Amino acid sequence: MMHDRAALEQLDRAGLVALVLAQQARIAVLEGQVATLAARVDDLGGAPPAPPPVPPLPPFVKPARSAKAGKAARKRRAQGFGRRRMVPTRTVAHALESCPDCGAALCGGEVVRRRQVLHVPPAPVEVIEHVALRRVCPGCGRAHTPPLDLGAAVLDHQRVSIETMAYIATLRAVGRLPLRTIQWLLDGLHGLRLSVGGLVGILRAVADRAAPALEELRARVRGSPVVNADETGWREDGANGYVWFFGTPTLRYFRRESSRGGAVVAEALGDAFAGALVSDFYAAYNTYIGPHQRCWAHLLRDVHDLRLAHPGDADVAAWADALHALYREAKRQAALDRPEGERLAAWDTLERQLAALCRPFWAADCAAPQATLCRRVDLFLDELLTFVADPTVPPDNNLAERSLRPLVIARKISGGSRSAAGSATTMALASLFATWQAQGRDPLTACRLTLHTQTL
Repeated sequence: MMHDRAALEQLDRAGLVALVLAQQARIAVLEGQVATLAARVDDLGGAPPAPPPVPPLPPFVKPARSAKAGKAARKRRAQGFGRRRMVPTRTVAHALESCPDCGAALCGGEVVRRRQVLHVPPAPVEVIEHVALRRVCPGCGRAHTPPLDLGAAVLDHQRVSIETMAYIATLRAVGRLPLRTIQWLLDGLHGLRLSVGGLVGILRAVADRAAPALEELRARVRGSPVVNADETGWREDGANGYVWFFGTPTLRYFRRESSRGGAVVAEALGDAFAGALVSDFYAAYNTYIGPHQRCWAHLLRDVHDLRLAHPGDADVAAWADALHALYREAKRQAALDRPEGERLAAWDTLERQLAALCRPFWAADCAAPQATLCRRVDLFLDELLTFVADPTVPPDNNLAERSLRPLVIARKISGGSRSAAGSATTMALASLFATWQAQGRDPLTACRLTLHTQTL
């Protein structure tokens, strides 16, 4: 059976192998029939009889795609389609100077093929020397020398330009490069040799210059309707301390404190803050008496650990399933677009259901495995379903935990800071660069603008 050429071109490797095997089997049958007929011709000494009909080869069926394949075959791309071409900055022509056959000189020609090669050349540092010329007036004979006003190019008495300072700060805050790696990079690619102490001074100068922008950032966090908060450890000169985070989807503010008490929360948010605070169940956040949302991710994580600790307890499993179901219903209610009165009613109903689910285990002498978590629900009952009444409040504190993760990694690598100035610099750069990235801005460009204008 002949196969259409177009159909053959659509077969994959498995289909072609199957087709070849089927054809080989058919050839073997035909060769056997030919050998039998040749023997009969020799025996009869005459013309061979008509050969018996050869059974037709069953129609070829393309094998089914395996379960691993999953994806459909990629569509053949159009002729000439390729990677996006960039505007060339330099063109190198490749042509023969003479004919390889007769040796005649060749000239002119037409372009038949192009290939772009992307190359990042090492850029040597540019040393700009500013000189002040003293000139004598031919009329009055007085000498005049202009002031060297370099405020638009450098900060104070820094040797490096504002552009270079922003570049170094971006490598440190966004690239998360160690100081010695930045030192090697500047020397190897640009021929700029700076000491580690010089790099530390540059980063500190960037943080000091951006102090007004950092203060503006803190004020904007304090004026936000919803703020996520969290904390993690951060050692300073070998002494224990903590990094505190306060932020929103577009703002990130970090500060290092030696204390983990509630006074830090009150001082960071300020007396005028009246928004909703999203946090975990740590007692330091209990000092805030305004709208509060406790993290369901923390609660459900502890419920999961409780299941693992009591795998055969049917009561624990039933209670955990009911709590998960209530949370899913709360999220469904929170996603509905409806008037505030209906939201408050749903909040009240769900809060009553949550209390009814946990009330049997609230007693201090209750020994049920879920009693500890139920007492936590009792303590924070009015702070677990705030997100149902206010659609702008998230039900978890994942934003704060994700925001702290880069500093947690840095802490595990370096152990923290060596001085209070180092901690202040690290927190300032982390706050500014994380905010710019959260806002979708280019951090290098934003840093340059801030160093020039001192605004966020």
